[in-house]
Formats: sequence, C-alpha cells, structure tokens
Amino acid sequence: MIKKYLYSILLLIPFWWSCESDDLPTPDDDDNNDTEINWDEAANRSSKALITSFWNNGGHYFNTDNSGNTSFQYWPNAHGLDVLIDAYERTNEESYKAYFNQWFTGVKARNGNTWNNDFYDDMEWNALALLRAFKATNDTKYKDAALELWGYIKDGWNENAGGGITWKKGMEWSKNACSNGPAAILAARLYQEFGNENDKEWALKIYNWQKSTLVNLNNGAVWDNIDSRSGEIKKDWIFTYNQGTYIGAAVELHKITNERSYLIDASLAADYTMSSLVDNSILKSEGTGDGGLFKGIFVRYFTQLIIQNRLDEPTRKRYLQFINLNAETLWKNGTNMQGTLFGPNWRLKPGGTTGLTEQLSGCMLIESIALLQNEEYIK
Repeated sequence: MIKKYLYSILLLIPFWWSCESDDLPTPDDDDNNDTEINWDEAANRSSKALITSFWNNGGHYFNTDNSGNTSFQYWPNAHGLDVLIDAYERTNEESYKAYFNQWFTGVKARNGNTWNNDFYDDMEWNALALLRAFKATNDTKYKDAALELWGYIKDGWNENAGGGITWKKGMEWSKNACSNGPAAILAARLYQEFGNENDKEWALKIYNWQKSTLVNLNNGAVWDNIDSRSGEIKKDWIFTYNQGTYIGAAVELHKITNERSYLIDASLAADYTMSSLVDNSILKSEGTGDGGLFKGIFVRYFTQLIIQNRLDEPTRKRYLQFINLNAETLWKNGTNMQGTLFGPNWRLKPGGTTGLTEQLSGCMLIESIALLQNEEYIK
C-alpha cells in the first residue's frame, strides 16, 4: 500500500440520525478555542457523517470520496468497518451494527466475490476488521472470513531478505513494513482470541523479522521496505502508517507475553513519530489517496499503547497531551462543520468535497479521543 501511494504522488444511504445544532457543536462554537468539546458528541457527528457522505447504499461499501463518485477501493473499506465498530462499541447503538452485514456482502462482491487480493497488506486490514466484527457480534461468518484471509496472508512469507511477508503477489523480493506490521497484529490477536499456538509463533516470527530488518533500533524509526535482490533498505521513506502498525504489533505481543521490552519498543517508535513526523506537534499531512489514511492508522495503535496498564504514568501523560492537542486542533481548526468533513491537513478545513481516506483518519482520531475520555484517561 505504501508503494501504491508513493507511485501515485510521484508522477447515501439516507438515515434518520439527528445532527441538529441544538444537540451538537455549531461551527461558531468550534471556532472558539475556549469552547470545551464534548468528544462523545463529536464522535457521533463524525462517524455518522462517514455514513451519510460516503456510504454507497446500492453497493453496500464506502465510496472513495463524497462527490457522488461510486468507485471502490478495497483497503480503505476495512478501515470504514473499523470506524463503524468503534462507534458501535462506544455507543452500543444498533444503527451502526446494522451496516456490518451490508458491508460484508458489498465489499466481498466488489472485490470479485472473494476476499483474496494481490496485496497482502490490503488483505491484512480486512482480516483485522473482520476479526473485530466477529468479536463485536459473535457472528461466525466474520471469523471464517478472517481465518480464510489469514491462510492467504501466510502464503506471502518467504525467506528472501531473511524472511518477512511480501508486499504483493509476484513481487516476492519486496518486503515491506506495511505488509508485516499488520500481519503481526493479526497473528497476535488471533492467538488471543482462539488460542492457537501456531498463531503466536507467527506473531513472534513476523515481529522479530521486522524489528531486526526494518527498524532503527536507536531512535524507533520504521523503514519502509527492503529489496532482497540488492539488499537496499528504503530508509528515507518513513510514514506514520508504519510507525503505527509496529507500535500495534509490539502492544499485542506485550499482551501475550507480559514482557515490558515490547512497551519499550512501542514507546521508542511513538516518540520518534511525535518528534519527527509532525508539524509543530500536529501529525503532518501525508497527502490524499492512500496517504490520507496513514496518520489515522498511527492514532489507532498509538491509542492502544496509551491504555496499557504497564505504561509508566509520565509517558502516558505526555502521549495524552499529544493526542488531545491533535484532536482539538482537528475539531476546532480542521473540520468543515457543514458536513463534518476532514482533510489531509488537520490545521485546515477542507472544502465541500474530501476523500474517504482523509475522512477515515479524522474519524479515527475523534473516536480515539472519545474512547480515552470515556475511559477517564482524559478528564
């Protein structure tokens, strides 16, 4: 997915939810930097806007933008389901859950009536979302689809460059962070859910390969890929996406092993992101298209790090200040309140049209801060 993004930059369903100004922040309120934000209301508004502006009622998937364009992209739809699950778990509203089954049918149909895909990272994201849907509903069709995808994903491992899952079928020499971080998360979560020791072994194997091959152990930077034909590591391609999934994998392995070393790995990667992939303490824009999703992915797994019990309190406080600043900046300065739309730059309001990936990143941030507030990490 990272390479698809780089190559590109180098060259409704109506619903009955109320969004009335009496219940939700108004544009004038949110332009006032002294206004206290109700993050539950902000999350309700942003996640419902994802549906009103991007959901394809006929095809049962999320469109790639809110202009009326009905085109489909496989991997962002996984994150669309993730946001619906976030909202459902936060509110327990059946109105969110009602979309899960529609999504399941529509996304599989648009992907050629199969879950299989040429890009291993794309399959990993859909497997992660499907596993979460299973946990939220206990409907075994989601579990079966996630396990089917996991079977395809494991076939992507080969010993080129010493191991790792390749980025794309037919490119067995390209070993990427984007196809290994999410795979390690998936394997670890499958082990936690079903207790298969083989999945734990996979999680450890993938993580250890990535850490030894694509991570700067001195500062926590996650490099994008290694070309096994030449041994060249692309060290100048560093993205919030890869930082986030490496953090997520470390957190999941900490849950399994209770070894503090994984929290140290995750914190080093988080600290690098906060110091080097920001614009004045706000996560930087990484463009539209695929890049629009990158920092939302970082936020999702950074939030999982924040809520780990064994994280030391000074570090947690610092991380909470960072995510809170980003959320307040997005909501007060970077949100088009007429449609509750987000753009790639969290300091700037988008116009009336924006892409699905940028919208998803904003939704992930707002859902994350609402979760942290509801769990009383943020007062």
